[in-house]
Amino acid sequence: MDQDTKCGCGYHYQLLTFHCFASIESFLGQTFKVTSQEATKLSLAFSRPPLTSAEDCRKLSEDVQNAILAVATVYYWLPKGQGTTLRKMVRDATTEVAEGMIQLTETILSAPLESLSQEQLISTGGVWEACEQVFNLPRDNQAAVASALAACLGVVKDALEEMEHALVEGQDPYSDIMEDEELGFRGNRDTYWSEADRKLLSSCMGLMKASKACLKKVLGVVKAYGKADSPEQIAQLDDLADIANEISPSVDELALSMYPPMNQLAVRLNAAKLASVLKKVLEITKTSHVCPPSEEGWVQFLSGAVDHNMNKIKNFTQGQL
Repeated sequence: MDQDTKCGCGYHYQLLTFHCFASIESFLGQTFKVTSQEATKLSLAFSRPPLTSAEDCRKLSEDVQNAILAVATVYYWLPKGQGTTLRKMVRDATTEVAEGMIQLTETILSAPLESLSQEQLISTGGVWEACEQVFNLPRDNQAAVASALAACLGVVKDALEEMEHALVEGQDPYSDIMEDEELGFRGNRDTYWSEADRKLLSSCMGLMKASKACLKKVLGVVKAYGKADSPEQIAQLDDLADIANEISPSVDELALSMYPPMNQLAVRLNAAKLASVLKKVLEITKTSHVCPPSEEGWVQFLSGAVDHNMNKIKNFTQGQL
């Protein structure tokens, strides 16, 4: 990229022409590559004496500014019609690059010009790493939504495994916490589940398992049938991602309320919130293009499982109302 195309109208014209003849992948790749190179040049220029001349500093500043402008333009250039999930991921990646360059600049300004400091090396590497993310970005909204669902599924799996581990420990889910040296054995019964608590836990675990199964099945159909060829398909995928993103925080809230001392009313309320989110996810899935008639069976099954576990939770906690 020559100097004429990096400045003023020529620079913005080049960005616009990418929309006409280049793919998003090559556009992102070139933009992030240039930013990585500018970070290297900036870091090397201030790695040892003598001090860089005022003219060279001005040119370095302009080059860094143009590179960051290109990075920011990646996000603003991407049409909203491509999908909000995709745009969020591109925004997050571009923000990380810009913040990395800011950190590198601040590190250089605050460090004495003697040798390449460890902080400067780390900051430079941070920009490189952020720029490398371009190769992991999804190329359309279908891939973006699949990535978002996979991330949610990972969080839910972790929460479920943690709770299963706590249950295996027996009556005391805090058994892995060291005893107080002065007080000795922890005899506080608030750290134990009662028999009534454990009956309620069974249905709560059923709801958490339904959450995992729901995300796993939805991820599967998005990968198999999801398309981003029309505005309607893209919007349906975004709706699915938005509501599915509420599953993992809802699971976390339920899991936290399940630890002793258990407030059964709080558990009921958190379970109801999670059940509502799951039902909405299943409803949106069933009415979208990712769910052909051949996939409707598991949607109905999981909807029934959610209702079954929620009804049991209501029965167990009826006396708390």
